[in-house]
Amino acid sequence: MHVEHVTDAGDSRLADYRNLTDTALRRVQEPQGGLYIAESAKVIARAVAAGHNPRSVLTQRRWVAGIEEILGATDIPVYVVPDEIAEQVTGYAVHRGALASMHRPVQPSVAEIVRDARLVLVLEDLIEHANVGAAFRAAAGLGADAVLVSPRCADPLYRRSVKVSMGTVFQVPWARFADWSDATAELHAAGYGIAALALSDESVPLDVYAAARPEKIALVLGTEGDGLSSTALESADTVVTIPMRGGVDSLNVASAAAVALWALSR
Repeated sequence: MHVEHVTDAGDSRLADYRNLTDTALRRVQEPQGGLYIAESAKVIARAVAAGHNPRSVLTQRRWVAGIEEILGATDIPVYVVPDEIAEQVTGYAVHRGALASMHRPVQPSVAEIVRDARLVLVLEDLIEHANVGAAFRAAAGLGADAVLVSPRCADPLYRRSVKVSMGTVFQVPWARFADWSDATAELHAAGYGIAALALSDESVPLDVYAAARPEKIALVLGTEGDGLSSTALESADTVVTIPMRGGVDSLNVASAAAVALWALSR
């Protein structure tokens, strides 16, 4: 394994890892077809197992053996740094084993993603990376076959999304659609019923919908504040709601995804 010891936080080899706070990540647009950051040995291992290629790895001495198990014999540079240098470079305490700068894979089309699926989760305009990651984790754990994200939805491959998902963003196939008209056409052509999870006077309770569910379902959830757009609601074949108690009218979007996926995957 190609190990390089680095003791200067200003070293140009560490540029991919510099100041990776959540705030900075939300401001920075990575290059087209560029990079993402995988955090922790477990997440890096899942990314590599999914066929993603690291550009480099940043780690501390005590984690080198574990990284070698993941990468094997390779010429990928592994930058070994003291704890204080890792914190100076990234802007936070790196305590989960390692960071890897990963090349983004080629994004599949919506048609490829939905062709062989039965239950698809669709995320419209979620702005919180943590919610995107949690929704992917729910999708992986509760039987969704794929995830579609809207043009303005937060990036599933940002560090925070990947971390919260526990690497399941590499496990569940996903694609970003261009607009609702194209997505609706693709889903209907593939035989999907589109179910929008929202509050509406005409909505169907989740258990009722699940009891007579279509063979293929695209479950659509909206942004944290305003929920689904009017375009998304108009694109849906059915509006579905989770019956609530205690004066609460809705759940966090990732929690709602988990509840609905559990009901529809049984």
